[in-house]
Amino acid sequence: MLFSDNFLFTLTSILLGKDRTSRELEFSNMSRRSSRSSTMDQGEFILECKAAYLSMFDSIKEKIESQDSLLEALQQTGRNPSVKILKKYWTNDTDELSFDDFVDICKKEPVTTSDDLMKAFRKIDINGDGYISLEELHKILTSKGEKKSKSEVKKMIDEVDENKDGRLDYKEFCQMVMSTTEESKKMQRKMMERKEKKKRQDIERRGDVSGSQVSVRSAASSVKIGTPAGSRKSSLLSIDDLPRPSPRVKKDKSRQGSVSRAHKLDEPKNLREWTHTKSKGSFFMEDGSLICHQYDFNLPDDSKIWITIQPQKGSRGMDSSPVDTSVFILRDRPDEDGNLLVAFTEHRDSRGKYGVSCDLSAGKYYIMPYTTGCRFKSRKSESGKEAKLVSQDKGGKYVITKSFRKVLEDIFDYSDLDGNGFMSRKEFNLFNIRTSGEEVADEEWQVVEDRIDLEDGEITKAGFLQLNELEAEDSEGDTEDLWTTLVSMGYNKQLVMDQACPFQLDVYTEDCDDAELDVVRVDSYPTYPGDLSFDDIISKSFIKQGEISRVKGMKDLCMYTYTNDGWATLVLDNKSHTRVRVELDCSRSENVTSNHDSLQRTLRVDPGSTVIAYHLMPEDDDRDWQVKCTETIR
Repeated sequence: MLFSDNFLFTLTSILLGKDRTSRELEFSNMSRRSSRSSTMDQGEFILECKAAYLSMFDSIKEKIESQDSLLEALQQTGRNPSVKILKKYWTNDTDELSFDDFVDICKKEPVTTSDDLMKAFRKIDINGDGYISLEELHKILTSKGEKKSKSEVKKMIDEVDENKDGRLDYKEFCQMVMSTTEESKKMQRKMMERKEKKKRQDIERRGDVSGSQVSVRSAASSVKIGTPAGSRKSSLLSIDDLPRPSPRVKKDKSRQGSVSRAHKLDEPKNLREWTHTKSKGSFFMEDGSLICHQYDFNLPDDSKIWITIQPQKGSRGMDSSPVDTSVFILRDRPDEDGNLLVAFTEHRDSRGKYGVSCDLSAGKYYIMPYTTGCRFKSRKSESGKEAKLVSQDKGGKYVITKSFRKVLEDIFDYSDLDGNGFMSRKEFNLFNIRTSGEEVADEEWQVVEDRIDLEDGEITKAGFLQLNELEAEDSEGDTEDLWTTLVSMGYNKQLVMDQACPFQLDVYTEDCDDAELDVVRVDSYPTYPGDLSFDDIISKSFIKQGEISRVKGMKDLCMYTYTNDGWATLVLDNKSHTRVRVELDCSRSENVTSNHDSLQRTLRVDPGSTVIAYHLMPEDDDRDWQVKCTETIR
């Protein structure tokens, strides 16, 4: 016997309490108890929710935008909530619900059982003969919920009345309801598997989630929950499917996200067998702009790679916490979909090391270090006594002071990018570009060779110190040029490095033994093909992976919230034809610092443009943190 979903959902919703009286509430309470005693493991539960969700939407990133859609989604899981229950989750202030919210609701609300239906039917079986007549069903369907005419009720009964006697055998009907619900769930699972299979095929064909030529797998891209290794379930359940501790989005547009302080970075188990290349580098803050060492990465053969970046020991932000460091991998030319970004580091360990694993096709790539600016900021002011750099010995010779010598030794170590204990001409050239803005010409390098001893054509640490002593002596104690070097390298007048952040970059390749990592510049980020800025490129990725919510009062203005292990980013995307003025208020966030001086700011977003509104991260890594942000059109 077959019947329509409309009949099933309409009847069960009404029987189980749509606009129910207090006399009928006992049924849902019993059902609630039975659902909470379920032994379903978490992985299976989330998969069931995901399958139901994908039967209505193309992606779990799509939002439920009406109470009717919420009801339909819950019914797909075998739940038949009353209007009262629905209003509990869809209040007058609710604009939309995410997949995470949907999973949370499913955890709290009961699945309809056969016993629930039987008890509900018995309540309306006036003569107790085990059948529901047309008159009995018409009475319940016209006194509760949407009013149905007698002809509509007859048509519904005709769908399930096999012997055409105008009655419904509700025991048999209940069995069919439960059977059909299970069949529906199986169909949902098959639909989900087809979608996931198509998604994987698209990824393999295009290369990555952005349509690239590589297949990206982050360090923690999938998880198993109560599932044997290699099972079908683990292949369908990814970390993106797991509920995040984020409250529902309200009409006041408050963005809230709670983030745990627990971190784990899962490096490949056989990493010692991989080919390893590395380089040091630094971030510099100059007039409010970020400057850093940037790299070319040449990969002769297809290979899986593992890249990590970590601030060097002693590198601290202005709040004395480790500066956040990350890496973005770009291809040297856009793919067929116009994408430059391949992958970036999203996962970190407790020491601040970020890592990413991905499969790269042979070719040329750009490795771009990045920091959000939440902990690495421009110096506000400088006070205190200026450190002494030069003194005169008893013979009247100008010599550098002990404290300045120690700083110069550190600068040498940071500038020795390959870590071999020497400074090559290329490394010295990059150092000179940073401190003077000019490359080292051949005649200038000849002067270096003439004045100090080199080892295998490279500058030793002693030779580097000697060059600075010669400069002090040549200038007869004038320290202006020496201070120019120090300020360029991120030091203040007390010889504390607060405007630079040295980092260590490590690249491992599994299937390629001759990959090359080459430092090509120390500069601000360049402009890329299509006149794209670096912010344009990373904003596109944050939008793709973030949670969308439309800003009230603007149909074509959206806020995207992206989060990873270390930080959260808010991006405004203005698809309208007018400039928009948006006021953001993140001041109610807990244990949070941002890349701006204040957690309240007003932005002007040009038509057809995107803006990174905020980067946010924990002020104290040892405590949980929460982002709460509201936006208002001005």
